[in-house]
Amino acid sequence: MDRETSTKALDGAVTAMAVGRIIWGIAAYAAPGANTKAAGLPGRPSGEVTYLTRVFGSRAFALGCGYLLSDDDAKSRWRRLGLVVDVSDTAAGVVHLVRGDVPRRATATLVAATGTYAAIGALRVAKELRSAS
Repeated sequence: MDRETSTKALDGAVTAMAVGRIIWGIAAYAAPGANTKAAGLPGRPSGEVTYLTRVFGSRAFALGCGYLLSDDDAKSRWRRLGLVVDVSDTAAGVVHLVRGDVPRRATATLVAATGTYAAIGALRVAKELRSAS
């Protein structure tokens, strides 16, 4: 795969991630209980979990919309912001997996999702940095 093709493939993946952020964000905000259940968390969420799920939903929605509504220069910044968020979320999830203080299946599922987003984002940002030098 040549450089242009791989860049287009990564851009397609990042665009799909942005759409995924929007969908997940809307779902998390509109139906936090269904969202936590889909993530594998047991029982009915507390008020605190419902609130934090909606905060997450707003953030995911903003990241997705910010990327999709931006010109090419701004997309570069949004990719980097998304990468910071995804790496941070993945690291936090790994810490909780190691501690064992949250349900393992739910946490592993979320770490897999955020880790995949982080890996794709890192590949695209690295490609951009190599092109700039």
